[in-house]
Amino acid sequence: MADVLKKVPVREQEPKVRATNFDEVCLGYNKEEAMEEAARCLHCKNAKCVQGCPVNINIPDFIGEVKEGNFEKAYQVISQSSALPAICGRVCPQESQCEGKCIRGIKGEAVSIGKLERFVADWARENGIKPAAPEQKNGRKVAVIGSGPSGLTCAGDLAKLGYDVTIFEALHEAGGVLVYGIPEFRLPKLDVVAKEVENVKSLGVKIETNVIIGKSVTIDELMDEEGFEAVFIGSGAGLPMFMGIPGETAKGVFSANEYLTRNNLMKAFREDYDTPIVHGKKVAVVGGGNVAMDAARTALRLGAEVHIVYRRSEAELPARAEEVHHAKEEGIIFDLLTNPKEILVDENDSVRGMKCVRMELGEPDASGRRRPVEVPGSEFELELDTVIMSLGTSPNPLISSTTIGLDTNRKKCIIADETTGQTSKNGVFAGGDAVTGAATVILAMGAGKAAAKGIHEFLSAK
Repeated sequence: MADVLKKVPVREQEPKVRATNFDEVCLGYNKEEAMEEAARCLHCKNAKCVQGCPVNINIPDFIGEVKEGNFEKAYQVISQSSALPAICGRVCPQESQCEGKCIRGIKGEAVSIGKLERFVADWARENGIKPAAPEQKNGRKVAVIGSGPSGLTCAGDLAKLGYDVTIFEALHEAGGVLVYGIPEFRLPKLDVVAKEVENVKSLGVKIETNVIIGKSVTIDELMDEEGFEAVFIGSGAGLPMFMGIPGETAKGVFSANEYLTRNNLMKAFREDYDTPIVHGKKVAVVGGGNVAMDAARTALRLGAEVHIVYRRSEAELPARAEEVHHAKEEGIIFDLLTNPKEILVDENDSVRGMKCVRMELGEPDASGRRRPVEVPGSEFELELDTVIMSLGTSPNPLISSTTIGLDTNRKKCIIADETTGQTSKNGVFAGGDAVTGAATVILAMGAGKAAAKGIHEFLSAK
């Protein structure tokens, strides 16, 4: 009999093999493994896992259906709350959310809720199962700006309520950060992202690409001239941050956003695509979040020796433990308690190295993490030809600067009510990274879900 205190192991590509390809690392559960893992669930009446899920999926019910082999029923349970289950099952930080609240995890290992969600969504896709479309439309138009996780979620929920929803996407392909930010080896684009987008479209949602709100058309024009009664801004936070150190404008310095967009959306890693990118031989990625891990693991697959340069210790790394574990397995070098001081350039203004200094941890700062302090006399140089800055992002100010009456904070994030998404402009709602700054896919989805409810209440009262 299986040990109910231990998770059913999930199959993965071998580290040495996967470090040379862009195929998905995690292979997921098969039917038998999924049913065995589902049997570990205690089916709590007061399910703390649901409280830990930003979109409040009925986790015990869907897992109960998996346990009995009722996979289609499990999918319909999930679909009541989530528009993107195959994506969430792959990239959500379950360990700090649903699985972090799992009662089974007190005396053993938490139930693999994320892997079960992924299994159900993949099974539904492979068997042609789609979420139920609304029976009729109410004739009222809502615009959604951005086709990332918050926009897709908001649009899907509104479509289920009968609204005529149009998503406006600035890029040539729908999906937002799901297509440009997260690598293929974590989130396949054609088999997963594109299919989830199609599921949202099957609810009646229209998507117009290559439309830059603030240039192609403004929010005021959408409302005053195009007949949209409400607008949701889910445009994300795609403006990269830099350190402001010497040498950052040299050839061979990238923001993680640009580096990942070229590889993920523009397929620079494939020889049959005419979108080249520098294939560095010695690459440093500055930062310690999930985006830094994605950039580092991408550079590794392009043939580089890769260093993660992070100014705090491993305990403070903001990336998911699974991503750090996978990066180490694949051979990424972690230069922790290390901070860049200058990017060194050659006579052609190309990167030749990076001057760094060792750090030690002092007292906690405002974030609660111990503040890194320079160790005197500890400067050293890393020999490099490429540097990727992964220091976070902020919202592009184009939308806020072209919309009358839309308030932002000092970080250019749109100010919106946490519960409803309502902004300072009547009928305009916002959520996700455009409001919070860079965060997780599932938190953006939660914001999109809350805004859909807020929009429905707003329009119902008119």
